[in-house]
Amino acid sequence: MSARELQAVIGLEVHAQLLTASKIFCGCETSFGAPPNTHLCPVCSGQPGVLPVLNARAVEHALRLALALGCRIRRRSRFARKNYFYPDLPKGYQISQYDEPLAEGGAVELVLEGEPRRVALTRIHLEEDAGKSLHEGARNLSRIDLNRAGVPLVEIVSEPVIESPAEAAETMRALRAILRCLGICDGNLEQGSLRCDANVSLRPRGARELGVKTEVKNINSFRFVQRALEHEIERQRSLYERGEVVVQETRLWDAERGHTAPMRSKEEAHDYRYFPEPDLPPLVIEEALLERLRGELPELPLARRLRLMRELGLPELDAAELTRERELADYFERALAAGAPARAAASFVRGELLARLDDARGALAAPVSPEALAELLALVESGRVSGKLAKEIFARMWQGGGSAEAIARAEGLFQESDAAAIEAEVRRVIEANPAQLAQYRAGKGKVLGFFIGQVMRATGGKANPALLNQLLRKHLDGDEGGGK
Repeated sequence: MSARELQAVIGLEVHAQLLTASKIFCGCETSFGAPPNTHLCPVCSGQPGVLPVLNARAVEHALRLALALGCRIRRRSRFARKNYFYPDLPKGYQISQYDEPLAEGGAVELVLEGEPRRVALTRIHLEEDAGKSLHEGARNLSRIDLNRAGVPLVEIVSEPVIESPAEAAETMRALRAILRCLGICDGNLEQGSLRCDANVSLRPRGARELGVKTEVKNINSFRFVQRALEHEIERQRSLYERGEVVVQETRLWDAERGHTAPMRSKEEAHDYRYFPEPDLPPLVIEEALLERLRGELPELPLARRLRLMRELGLPELDAAELTRERELADYFERALAAGAPARAAASFVRGELLARLDDARGALAAPVSPEALAELLALVESGRVSGKLAKEIFARMWQGGGSAEAIARAEGLFQESDAAAIEAEVRRVIEANPAQLAQYRAGKGKVLGFFIGQVMRATGGKANPALLNQLLRKHLDGDEGGGK
């Protein structure tokens, strides 16, 4: 069989840092960017004789995710010690969950190239993060920062059902949107609060048995998820074509060189010598807690996207962009509630608003409220302000210039809809450009744009576009042209 006939099989292991004020088993802060080893105590630094205490908020956040993804939640789960030795793991083991995870099953729902997809999940469990190794290449030194040690993580493990690198990247995007919508993770890949490891293997199409897999680590962007997997799939195909074997190993993605490189042999579960965590009792989940959390779940991004398309007739691209952040979608829908037309509001939010926001979550603090945007769009809808001038007014509103009505009035930006005044300019422009008139009447329809530009320039961009177009065609096509 040709290596080109082999099918890629991908599974994801996603670690999301939970948005809690303190670590999972102690009271140390979790904020990013503090000086090394300042968010540290005897518990998270692994000192002898200390006892962990489980963070209830971390449990609630993990349960919110499990409920949103339709998982089966264990009423009784256990923590375990995952034993391995690495410089940034101060205890010599990581407190995680193994054979009794918090939740199992469920799926991430997404749309890929216009088609709905459902990526089945194996499990969701809680665990603590390790520290971070800081490598100083020039001095050949490595330092350890334990600020991140003990930060609460939720690990989401997919089934090996993803068929392409593009689907893997879209799964990550969908999962990040859900995490941010729930308010349980900021989804910052660059800072490491959302991390992805990908397992990939090849097998003959139609076969059930999986091939030898490799794990790809160090992927910190959606684009790199796709690129790393594309490279690794081609690397494995090349090995098969040369008659060589794929070695089960962990490989690091090198974004600068665009390839993966060996890191270590791939471990199996028994290598970690899991055993139940003796210092933590079983985690028991009560139905009352689940009912409360179910009642607090927001509308998820994909469901919201489909609703906006169905109810408002928005194009899929607009609906997808508007719902990628909960705060952005809330802003849009508040503008609709204030009377803004859906298509115009979608265009303004996607264009003018997003262009001024570094982070879509900033929509909550945008200096132009959704209600103020609706007022501006009402001026456009009524024909009092052109679409072009509306963008200028919005810019002034953003800078604190006042309401749309006040800015338009103070700066003379209301649209000219006086037919007689516009017609006078139309006559003047046509009379001043006989050569262009002749070209138009000879069949060069594109010359119409020249006349529109000339009249708009003469009126300071205030001529009503629909009325201007109507009057220009009347004079250019009829006997009135050229002052006749």
